[in-house]
Amino acid sequence: MLLARRNFMRLAGATALAPAFSRLAGAQDYPTRPVRLIVGFPPGGGTDVAARLVGQWLSERIGQPVVIENRPGAGSNIATEAVVHAAADGHTLLLVSTAHAINATLYEKLNYNFLRDIAPIAGFMRVPNVMEINPALAAKSVPEFIAHARANPGNINMASGGNGTSQHLSGELFKMMTDLNMIHVPYRGSAPALTDLIGGRVQVMFGEMSSSIEFIKADKLRALAVTTATRSEALPDLPSVSDFVPGYEASAWYGVGAPKNTPIAIVEKLSKEINVALADPKMRARLTALGGTVLDGSPAEFGTLISDETQKWAKVVKFSGAKVE
Repeated sequence: MLLARRNFMRLAGATALAPAFSRLAGAQDYPTRPVRLIVGFPPGGGTDVAARLVGQWLSERIGQPVVIENRPGAGSNIATEAVVHAAADGHTLLLVSTAHAINATLYEKLNYNFLRDIAPIAGFMRVPNVMEINPALAAKSVPEFIAHARANPGNINMASGGNGTSQHLSGELFKMMTDLNMIHVPYRGSAPALTDLIGGRVQVMFGEMSSSIEFIKADKLRALAVTTATRSEALPDLPSVSDFVPGYEASAWYGVGAPKNTPIAIVEKLSKEINVALADPKMRARLTALGGTVLDGSPAEFGTLISDETQKWAKVVKFSGAKVE
């Protein structure tokens, strides 16, 4: 009886350790070929630059090339569907961004459920938008702008790079929290919106930091505040909108995801390598140069961020009435 009990305990111990050994073996073998990091936007934009930055780091750390594959279209939905239907073996990854939290409500019909179908791996960068105005406008601060807008309801045109973009909804959140009546003017991208803002054809924009910063430094645009809850290292003298509108926070953020059912060991390995990158001073400096700040944490923490942002932007999309078929 004692011998049988000893044999059972040895067997039970071995059985309990088997999943751990299996996970470890899976992580040690991975990757066995180049990894694709799919980006839902064209080359050259902020999302693409962010993807190439993290892809280069991962290539050096995991011993296989990380190939950036741009699949633009439908607000990143084409790229997301490709990853949702890819093999869950860690060799196809998705550049995750604020667009995914917004799209869950912005699009009435999606062929996937992002929170269900994509496994979060890690966030790596948060980038503020900038509340910026044409210098001809008298306002020098957020409170002065609010006072001016209230005195001129319906006469302030708010530009964005398109319906449902981070710029658009950053402005809609501002309108919702300040009860301002501003007219949204969507453009086909940030560049033409900035051109018209500089030219005075529109008055305000919640623009991307990376696209706007040179115009701000050249005094072609007047920056009033950043949209993150804290100040940005790229423009340290600029206050946050939340200094004047308590609770306001709107930013672009980036991370990496994988198809659901990707082995936990692979998710954890990739998450670890990304977080190692974020602790490297050179990487942090690169993120700062892009106007960003570090967004580190575990897969679970990144998943919580995505869920919270999805709920937050659902309210703003409903308020704005924005829809994309």
